[in-house]
Amino acid sequence: MDYVSALLPPAVMAVFFIGVIRVIVKTQGGANKAKEDAAVDAALARAEGARQTPARPEA
Repeated sequence: MDYVSALLPPAVMAVFFIGVIRVIVKTQGGANKAKEDAAVDAALARAEGARQTPARPEA
């Protein structure tokens, strides 16, 4: 019976890992791809704008 308790945790982890991979693959592209791309583009534009904002010169 020790072999069952030794194999159960890795088997459960493998099942959950496969489930996570399937969810990731299924959510790539599709109807939400344009919204996700727009959100990423907006975040990158904000970061770029914040980085290019000149600091006030000290007098």
